[in-house]
Amino acid sequence: MTDVALETQPIPAIDPSWVDEVLLSGPADQVALVFEAPVTRAELRRMIAAKQSVLAAAGLGPGGSVALCLAPSLAFVTNLLAAWRLGARAALLDHRLTAFEVDNALQRLAPQVVVSAKHVTGGPLRGFVEIEERVATYPGRPADTAHALIQLSSGSTGPSKVIARTAANLVEEIERYVKIGAGVPQAGERIVSLASMVHVLGLVGGLLYGLHAGAQLVVPARMTADGILSTVAAGPEPTTLLGVPFHIELLSSVQAPPSLPQLTGMTTGGELVRAEVYSGFVDRYGIRLGNMYGMTEVGVIATDLFGEHRPSLTPAPGLTVREEAGELLVSLPASPYLGLVDPARWADGWLHTKDAGSVDEATGRVRIHGRRDSQVSVGGLKVDLTEVEHTLAALPGVAGAVVTFDKAIEAYVMLRDGHTAAQLQDRLAERLAGFKRPRVLKVVEQLPRTATGKLVRDRAALLAAAPAPATPAAPQVAIPAQRAGQDVTDGATDPVAPAPVKEGNHSR
Repeated sequence: MTDVALETQPIPAIDPSWVDEVLLSGPADQVALVFEAPVTRAELRRMIAAKQSVLAAAGLGPGGSVALCLAPSLAFVTNLLAAWRLGARAALLDHRLTAFEVDNALQRLAPQVVVSAKHVTGGPLRGFVEIEERVATYPGRPADTAHALIQLSSGSTGPSKVIARTAANLVEEIERYVKIGAGVPQAGERIVSLASMVHVLGLVGGLLYGLHAGAQLVVPARMTADGILSTVAAGPEPTTLLGVPFHIELLSSVQAPPSLPQLTGMTTGGELVRAEVYSGFVDRYGIRLGNMYGMTEVGVIATDLFGEHRPSLTPAPGLTVREEAGELLVSLPASPYLGLVDPARWADGWLHTKDAGSVDEATGRVRIHGRRDSQVSVGGLKVDLTEVEHTLAALPGVAGAVVTFDKAIEAYVMLRDGHTAAQLQDRLAERLAGFKRPRVLKVVEQLPRTATGKLVRDRAALLAAAPAPATPAAPQVAIPAQRAGQDVTDGATDPVAPAPVKEGNHSR
């Protein structure tokens, strides 16, 4: 491994001018956001200016660093843009993380200021919440790179990677959406976003692109089928839904959806939608259903926004995708990682996606066949099984642990005398967010190993070692098919995630 070159050079200033030029320009009376009530661009600019004053009073300034741990809300949007407008670097932490995970993340990232929720109103199934923020100083340090955005790849403990993007990287991704053109919402249209703003699809594909393009970003007040459809019906403008496959299955459960002439299509990141779900949704709603593939490290990589080439996708303008030894590689001039650069992830201008796939030489289109490492998707959220396994193995009373994935996260553990599975579940709940915790926990007397002593991760061998019935791991409870209007969670706003789905085409 080698050090990131940027970290050994003088740190250039973070130019905040892009926020006004790329995101906040436009008519003062144009509606930019709808969080239950519409917010015009003039109102948004005033709110951001007020947040700037609060953050500056806490010591945040040009070249500073701040961590945001806020649910999708107007508070999240205004604090993020205020930090960028101050010329500071913002790290985004998922609000569903436990206190243990947040503390680990803050120790790693060492921000100077932390913005979290002091008071929250609204139930867990709300698409957004009203937040009273807590702005606190933290014994951190200024930004040591010129990056504007910091994200963790899969959580705040274990082997997660620190991913960094400059303002120029974000602007380049916005421009890719602009160049894609057809199927991407345009000025005067609406994006009803069901995707979390902490992650790349909701953040750039929804919030940042919508602000740049002059498209309204609307977040439903409730993440139920009826709540989503009511939000679509509330405005006459052409509307695109932005979400993950879970939302498609949720909306497909509506037996007789209302007439929605303004609904022009839906774009999904996350896994490739199963054929039967795809057909059922298109038949029921009569709109285009598109797919998008991307990564936190680079943003949108390839799309098929009209479902014309399913399951293949066309690389986004400005990016080159190639296949090497069955793995997809994406052109990226600089490493997106802070700290040490692993040549197995980025080298010589190529990002190794760790996705198995192929590229059609005649058309250039891409097909994704699945993950090549331990990362899986749970309700559209990415989970690193290694992180889960390391967390389990470190718990008191655990003599060994193996974590696998087969439609759900499963854990096989050896317990020391005097310890129980119930105790293990309670301890795990303190250390991992709900969507990361195993859905199935099996206690075994001995974990199978190879002749060289390595733990076996073959599920059949593990099942043979654990003949006893599975113990459900609270609080993850299987969520059955939903009826229209029935309360459910989208995995983006509530600690209890929906039923997991296998990896495929995705935005992570």
